[in-house]
Amino acid sequence: MFKIKKNDKVKIMQGKDKGKVGKVLRINPREEKLYVEGANIIKRHTRQKAQNQPGGIIKKEGPINVSNVKIVCPSCGKDSRVGFEINESNEKVRICKSCGQQV
Repeated sequence: MFKIKKNDKVKIMQGKDKGKVGKVLRINPREEKLYVEGANIIKRHTRQKAQNQPGGIIKKEGPINVSNVKIVCPSCGKDSRVGFEINESNEKVRICKSCGQQV
């Protein structure tokens, strides 16, 4: 189980986009990479595939290693580490290490 999931709000801690906050668009668990909205923008040169689909330079998000981001807690608003806890209904839930609330 990953500590970060799709649609979580994360803060980038290292790299060229250090300090940016964005939503996780997708996760690649095999390579331990994730894609954050508006961060690590790369340009791809594409050729025309059909008459109605033009070619050109397309900007899109590139992958970021999971170790370079921290989750932003929705309750306290701080970027923090994530822990796991088993609640009273025997479910494994993620908790914020700063405030102790469920993420």
